[in-house]
Amino acid sequence: MRLGVAESAARLAADALVAADLEGVASHGVMLLPMYVDRLRAGSVSPASAGTIVHDSGAAVTIDAGNALGQLTSAQAVALLIERAGKQGLAAVSVRNGFHFGMAGYWARQLADAGLIGMVLSNTRPLMPPPGAAERRVGNNPIAIAVPAAKGTPLVVDLALSATAMGRIRLAESAGRAIPEGWAADADGNPTTDPLTAIKGMLLPAAGPKGFGLAVMIDLLCGGLSGGAIGSEVNPLYGDPADPYRCAHFFLAINPAAFGVDAQFAERAAAFAQDIRAARPAAGVERVLAPGDLERLNATKSAGACTLAPDVLDKLVACARLAGIADAAARLAGGA
Repeated sequence: MRLGVAESAARLAADALVAADLEGVASHGVMLLPMYVDRLRAGSVSPASAGTIVHDSGAAVTIDAGNALGQLTSAQAVALLIERAGKQGLAAVSVRNGFHFGMAGYWARQLADAGLIGMVLSNTRPLMPPPGAAERRVGNNPIAIAVPAAKGTPLVVDLALSATAMGRIRLAESAGRAIPEGWAADADGNPTTDPLTAIKGMLLPAAGPKGFGLAVMIDLLCGGLSGGAIGSEVNPLYGDPADPYRCAHFFLAINPAAFGVDAQFAERAAAFAQDIRAARPAAGVERVLAPGDLERLNATKSAGACTLAPDVLDKLVACARLAGIADAAARLAGGA
């Protein structure tokens, strides 16, 4: 709010970041706030609360985000999808000139909570090499799919197409921990377990050529359909804070009722999830989880409190001081 974002919009963005920490996905949570602040102050992120609809054919809409916070234009897209898929059965929104929107699954789950099948995609700056190459060509482009299920527990899959997210490598680097083999390579394509070398190098695709191929298609669905940036046209998220990120998003909503299976679909999804959970655990495994269960369990265990690394807390203190909020800085510095 101190940087010009409207109160309702600022609270929406904050809720989305905190939700990631509560669900155990710290790489997409509060640790991002200092980078958001730097970009708002440098002007590459707009304080606007929404993007501009530049094309509308009814079932398909294109939004120019104008570099607004990704959480705000994502909320705009989700609201459009709920309204239109509810009436038409199918609806899609593409977003160009976008910014980081946090967890893709956060938005897909909102669609599922409205009784819709939600699919959310985003592209990023190039982070992964093609198979056999030693240069980045495509981002680790995330995909999330959420399916409504009876009893209010949607099935949610949310994953990036690299072996891990860059945010997790940054967390390891902040904590001084090595990363597992298979997560990343250095700038010459050699495998590495050093997080700083990985940040300067490349992420490796999940499942090799399969993950890379899917990432290419997501890039085209996001940047191609929106008329936005593709591949190297997307700028580094942690690069020059005055240089717009320019990522693109794609949102799809499917209304099961349009296929004649409305309540039946939700009941079958819930039954399928329960069948997965009922699978006999392997040795050493306490319980079997269905997609989305882990995040819900983490949110329950967190009891509304985010556990932050000391360096993240230090950066929040610095952000509060930059924004001129002395009392907040003092509370944070005191651990309150």
